[in-house]
Amino acid sequence: MTDKNKGFFYAIAGSLLWGASGTVAQYFFENNAVATEWVVGVRLSTAGLLLLVWCLLTIPREVAGIFRSPADFLQVLLFGLLGVLPSQFTYFMAIRLGNAPTATILQFLSPLFILVYLSVRHARLPRRIDFLSIALALSGTYLLVTRGQWNQLALSPRALFWGVLAGVSAALYTLLPGKLLKHFDAKVVTGVAMVLSGSAFLPVLARTELPEMTRNSWFSLAFIVVGGTMFAYLFYIQSLKYIAPSTTSMLSAFEPMTATILSVVFLGTAFGIPEIVGSLLIVSVTFLQALPAKYLLGRRRGVGGRTEESAD
Repeated sequence: MTDKNKGFFYAIAGSLLWGASGTVAQYFFENNAVATEWVVGVRLSTAGLLLLVWCLLTIPREVAGIFRSPADFLQVLLFGLLGVLPSQFTYFMAIRLGNAPTATILQFLSPLFILVYLSVRHARLPRRIDFLSIALALSGTYLLVTRGQWNQLALSPRALFWGVLAGVSAALYTLLPGKLLKHFDAKVVTGVAMVLSGSAFLPVLARTELPEMTRNSWFSLAFIVVGGTMFAYLFYIQSLKYIAPSTTSMLSAFEPMTATILSVVFLGTAFGIPEIVGSLLIVSVTFLQALPAKYLLGRRRGVGGRTEESAD
């Protein structure tokens, strides 16, 4: 297998696992009266510890290095509390109050919030391609939320609220660790941030009795933690060794596609033509922002593009 094919395999596998975990989370919430805070706390704490154990076995010096500087540790702490924690909590709230497809797709609004932030930060007008991205994102959100009927909502206001917040939080998750990732391995940064953000839920975990759940529910929770978090992330990081971040970003479109197909087929989630068109419009923003500048409408250097490099 060529390096390029390896990169495609890892990127697609990671996206499939992330998408499947959204559907499994929807199944879990539909069948268990468990607080979102408890699920997110278990997910972050367990996946973070597993990721750190992995790092200790493979790159132990990297793990020790992140704790040497108080400034670096503070950055990781801020990334955990302002990036990892809200991105996970808002996403799971959007699933609980809505469904996995819409939550996953609304999370894909993050490039919109990133380019708006970068435009303000650098005091520049967005490029023409950015204005097109904004129009596509807003049009897609309208179709997803209203099913094309302006006088009705297909989503509850609360589900829409948490879904949009998931997009904002995903943008913060992308922007916050920029400087850290220049000095430390991404697996270490994420593992430590997960553990720190998961510790914020310790009071909830401590006072909550272990819920009585079926075997399927326990398997679902295990998949959310191990398959849909730890291995999904490891596959994503592995893909970056073989292909460009822009290519990986475009292949992430497999995530909402997977969540939608699995939710419709196995959970009977209603998802019609307007929602499909809206989803495609929103996901297309990721493709537009990931394309090399020479292929875009506005060829001058500006805001947008590869957010990993713009978050300095």
